[in-house]
Amino acid sequence: MTGRSVDLAVIGGGPAGISAATVAARHGLKVLVLDEHPQPGGRLLGQLHEMPGHGWWRGAEIARTMLDEARAAGVEIVSGAAVYGLRPQWEVLVQGTPFETVTAPRLLIATGAAEKSVPIPGWTTPGTMTAGGAQVMVNVHRVKPGKKALMVGVNVLTLTIARELALAGVEVAGIVLPPLGPFSAESANPTKIIAAMSRMAGLAPSPLLRLAGSVFGPSSAGLGAALYPSWGVKVWGLPMYLRTACVEIRGQDEVTGVVLEQIGPDGTPTGRRRTLEVDLVCISDGLYPLAELASAAGCAFAQVPELGGRVPLYGSDMRTTAPGVFVAGNVAGIEGAQVAAAQGQVAGYGIVADAGRIAGSDPAILAARTALAEVRRSSPIQFHPRLADGLTTLARAWEAQVQAQAEALGGRPV
Repeated sequence: MTGRSVDLAVIGGGPAGISAATVAARHGLKVLVLDEHPQPGGRLLGQLHEMPGHGWWRGAEIARTMLDEARAAGVEIVSGAAVYGLRPQWEVLVQGTPFETVTAPRLLIATGAAEKSVPIPGWTTPGTMTAGGAQVMVNVHRVKPGKKALMVGVNVLTLTIARELALAGVEVAGIVLPPLGPFSAESANPTKIIAAMSRMAGLAPSPLLRLAGSVFGPSSAGLGAALYPSWGVKVWGLPMYLRTACVEIRGQDEVTGVVLEQIGPDGTPTGRRRTLEVDLVCISDGLYPLAELASAAGCAFAQVPELGGRVPLYGSDMRTTAPGVFVAGNVAGIEGAQVAAAQGQVAGYGIVADAGRIAGSDPAILAARTALAEVRRSSPIQFHPRLADGLTTLARAWEAQVQAQAEALGGRPV
């Protein structure tokens, strides 16, 4: 087998991976970034939205700047590289490149997230896709996926992508909920959605939506759902219906329409249905960490719903329980691209310190951690409510794991 040997192998060319790689390369490490997509940049490439008080977020431009800085620092980036396995300490198995393996004493796993969907009758009909898929078609490939779209799911992802579709000339007929069922959980419950809005009120682009979020907080979300107008409210001029669910997607060779049903405050169907002609249905139930490679590396995990699900444990320098393995970005919990880049900085300095290029007390490490905390504090986008609780849960799980490992080795508890 043909192989390569480097000081640091980074799996994932999104903002977290590129940010960490740049820090490591600037401190003299030989760094190779492996990214499975035709071009690096990750989710940044498809992001184009306005954040109230923060101006326009143009992900492709930010990605270009980050990639230019990485290459100038000496980072080698290989696109079309599909990592399919790991061998201990550490051999990365890869396809799509002239080499078949990469060996490195240190790994950064920055594989990002995958999008969840909800099964709806007819969801395999051509013209039905995830919201993220539509975003890539519009913002990366410059292709309109349809003329008239229905968004299914109310979350940060669908709200931002609905507007991106509208900016691209797609008529967005509405944003509705999925039907109540075993796979939709809280995402089909208007009361739960209203409670979540109380934590997104500052982001809400609609005055009425901001009012709903600020007035009807978690304790009174049921009242907010009961009073929510059946005709919906406008978000960036797009209609959002919290008391309506998409219960069927119609069409054979392509989507021709949907069946919508009015629902109660807890998501229960009322039987009052209507049809709507559309040729595009975008479904999203949010994101979850894409952490299979962290599992393959033997990292310890914790189930933290506030971070998107099952996440690898990591310390203050993004180090996992597997020797020489670090994580950063959405694989470590679902947050925005700005947070991912800041996490990459922290991981990069952690890796540089682990390689002995700087001291563990170097001021740059503390500065990177402080910057990450500030980015989190000021970020206008949070994908999950109770993020701080999730981070606390993860930190406690990490401390318990470190203590257990120390005791297993015969040392004093940490």
